[in-house]
Amino acid sequence: MSLFDLTGKVAIVTGSSRGIGKASAVELARHGAKVVISSRKQDACDSVAAEIDAAFGEGTAFPFAASISDKAALQSLVDGTRAKFGRIDVLVCNAASNPYYGPLAGIADEQFRKILDNNVLSNHWLIQMVAPEMTERGDGSIIIVSSIGGLRGSPVIGAYNVSKAADFQLARNYAVEYGPKGVRVNCIAPGLIKTDFARALWENPDRIEAANRTVPLRRIGEPDEIAGAVVFLASRASAFMTGQAMVIDGGVTI
Repeated sequence: MSLFDLTGKVAIVTGSSRGIGKASAVELARHGAKVVISSRKQDACDSVAAEIDAAFGEGTAFPFAASISDKAALQSLVDGTRAKFGRIDVLVCNAASNPYYGPLAGIADEQFRKILDNNVLSNHWLIQMVAPEMTERGDGSIIIVSSIGGLRGSPVIGAYNVSKAADFQLARNYAVEYGPKGVRVNCIAPGLIKTDFARALWENPDRIEAANRTVPLRRIGEPDEIAGAVVFLASRASAFMTGQAMVIDGGVTI
């Protein structure tokens, strides 16, 4: 068997109607997993699930809309996945938000709370919801999509970066708690990726040219270049890896 074979595995991917989440769901399905497509809007989830089913077989994908800000909705997502597929082997916490652009010193309390709730607390909730069956089974992989923003400061996305730094520690702490039960928890830290989330930057020729000059590979990343890491962390290929942060940024942070 391939180290990357995910046949028989079931993966939930949040924020998977587009960008990194969608690319990750597609690649997990390509490697044999059943995938649950989740974002805020059901029609967007339905569309991606239909694409995946068309490519990899009917019943490969299950669309289930859920807002990461709603704990009850996330519990419904987890319960619905178990009802549909009978188990959860992989959790990919990809969905996040950043409603504020500006200095951290100027952020309103409600904006800061929303960032922390959506980018940290929701991941904590989901991990709590899926971990019991993983620990009982003695196997499971939890993947948090963080950011290189969690490794450095910024004059304009400081609160977002604080939340992404917290995700690194969330993974480390849960890795310590669940490691003895065979459950692994890791982070991915992407640099600038060509997604709707970063559209304001890469659609501006001057801004993207300036940004690319700071990247050793001299280009922006593509969503499927993060998806490969998700497959690695979900599979037996990464069986001895936990509590870590994989930096995938074209070399920016070096």
